[in-house]
Amino acid sequence: MRVVFAGTPEPALPSLRRLLASERHEVAAVVTRPDAPVGRSKRPQRSPVGALADEAGVPVLTPVKASEEAFLDALRALAPDCCPVVAYGNLLRREALDIPPHGWVNLHFSLLPAWRGAAPVQAAIRAGDEVTGASTFALDEGMDTGPVYGTVTEEIGRHDTAGTLLERLAEAGAALLERTLDGISDGELVPVPQPADGVSYAPKVTVDDARVTWTHPAPAVDRGIRAVTPAPGAWTTFRDARLKLGPVLPTGEARLDPGTIRVERTRVLVGTATATVALGEVQPGGKKPMPAVDWARGVRPEPGERFA
Repeated sequence: MRVVFAGTPEPALPSLRRLLASERHEVAAVVTRPDAPVGRSKRPQRSPVGALADEAGVPVLTPVKASEEAFLDALRALAPDCCPVVAYGNLLRREALDIPPHGWVNLHFSLLPAWRGAAPVQAAIRAGDEVTGASTFALDEGMDTGPVYGTVTEEIGRHDTAGTLLERLAEAGAALLERTLDGISDGELVPVPQPADGVSYAPKVTVDDARVTWTHPAPAVDRGIRAVTPAPGAWTTFRDARLKLGPVLPTGEARLDPGTIRVERTRVLVGTATATVALGEVQPGGKKPMPAVDWARGVRPEPGERFA
């Protein structure tokens, strides 16, 4: 099939690479978010998907809104049979959805109808799910509500972060997306409506959401931190300054009041609503990440001092 691929961040790259290498599908163009300012220089930079398309010599469309008439005209002129989508990040209205005869096929990183929304991987880890996955579905105007073509499952490891889990799902999902397009092309694949039961939502995770709540039980603190690693990154405050935290290790021992710090020779413990957790890496403002014990040697927390 002739396809126009829509996507923006790094997790979309495995899917685009597979389609660029496919002998069955031709990537006629790529749609991605406009170049955005990055770093201290604020110099506009191509999205990861746009950069890969440039390398491959594929035309790139960057509408501010996918409802722009100029974009819709360009999409019609490209005459795609189908438009695969992976984390594009722009709202698609009916005018765009109706252009390809086989519609838009979205790869979503959850087992729909669970965790519809912008942050399904983070939500699955935070909730303590043991299994998640990826789904391909026919895009409609709802939020991840369209009928499902196929799924693939993935176990959530004990030490998985949102970053490590999403990396695996991006690869497994890319293979699923290619199989889905093959099935649509062959006329052998019909999407199945999502069940009404089991619907849950995963809104975008903000920096405020990533603040650690030490009054939660240790397992919830652990999951909450892993769910926002590497981005936006878990944090707490110490002496009125923000301190970023990497994944922690629940100890199952030594209860302390929530947020209270205890420095030992080889570890730094922090109290939660249940048992303590041992800190891993921490990152004070303006500094590089470092082992928690090294940080503690420098700041020397007082007995009973705590994170807020």
